[in-house]
Amino acid sequence: MAFVAKHLPDKFYLQGDQRISLRDKIFREIVANMLIHREYTNAYPSTFIIYKHKVETRNANRPHLYGQLLPETFVPFPKNPHIAQIFTQMGRSEELGTGLRNVYKYSKAYSGSDNIMFNEEDVFTVDVPLDNDTLNDTLNDTLNDTLNDTLNERQKHILQLIQQDEKITNQLIAKTLNISIETSKRELSKLTKMNMILHCGSRKTGHWEITGQTGNSDR
Repeated sequence: MAFVAKHLPDKFYLQGDQRISLRDKIFREIVANMLIHREYTNAYPSTFIIYKHKVETRNANRPHLYGQLLPETFVPFPKNPHIAQIFTQMGRSEELGTGLRNVYKYSKAYSGSDNIMFNEEDVFTVDVPLDNDTLNDTLNDTLNDTLNDTLNERQKHILQLIQQDEKITNQLIAKTLNISIETSKRELSKLTKMNMILHCGSRKTGHWEITGQTGNSDR
């Protein structure tokens, strides 16, 4: 949830006369669902990934039914009833089945879309849509804080160029900043090792993504 708070926005929302956090309402349910309903005998790693337009989670599962779960037809089934009971007693979850319904209930207000997917297969997948404009604002705020603290001017300019064109080439960066291709390549490598950027896809047809994080990378 600290990762969610760092990288996802939280809109102003009133329920009755009380302000509630849509972000916490949705993603606490997602995280609780991953922990309560996981198939723990399966070594498949759980993932929680924030993309530009959605959040996707993948989790090992022992299916009761196969296919997409919808709130109007969903019948809850306790996969780990003892874990579910502990979470309920701790106040981390409500009665069985409310998690899915709450995500559908609050997602429309949060992202403007109810195009949600709870897909029950051997790997349980959840897709929650995001409002890309709001997410970009949050990313820009995070980047601005990081830029001021850790990056030199050339690295800041490179990040700005990537923000403007995610498919920008090393050669075009070098030409735009009036630096050598080797210097450009070296700065891109530094930013990648800092986890500020990530190159996705092949060298010719791939693109850059700004992660907005800092730290060492083993990539």
